[in-house]
Amino acid sequence: MKTYSAKPSEISKKWYVVDADGVILGRLASILADRLRGKRQDDLSRRIWTAATTSSSSTPRKVKVTGNKLADKVFYYHTGYPGGIKERTFGQILGSKHPERLIEKAVERMVPRGPLGRQQMKNLRVYPGTVHPMRRSSRKCWTSRA
Repeated sequence: MKTYSAKPSEISKKWYVVDADGVILGRLASILADRLRGKRQDDLSRRIWTAATTSSSSTPRKVKVTGNKLADKVFYYHTGYPGGIKERTFGQILGSKHPERLIEKAVERMVPRGPLGRQQMKNLRVYPGTVHPMRRSSRKCWTSRA
């Protein structure tokens, strides 16, 4: 008996729309990473991307975090200049112009690092707001309350 390996022509891609309203961030990220990696599909292949495009649709500001992470959790980044290390708290990022980056970063840290992980991350869409572009179209989409 031979081991089945899916070919790119045999893969059917779908959209999964996940409502992120009131869901804990880590649990939402693990669900999205699971869908992006294709772990819930029958034709899972390690070397090629067989999963569906996943999108999270809700205001990212409504994502919950446990404990006192809004004030205590600090994200660091560097501007590229000497002495240019900056820090922002979780609450500052949620209140900023692009709060959807928190969801993207949480999912990015749950997919593998490398070419396949980068390809999987290109298929994650996080839309800030309640109106999702896929819901307006006639394509089938699956909505889940994560």
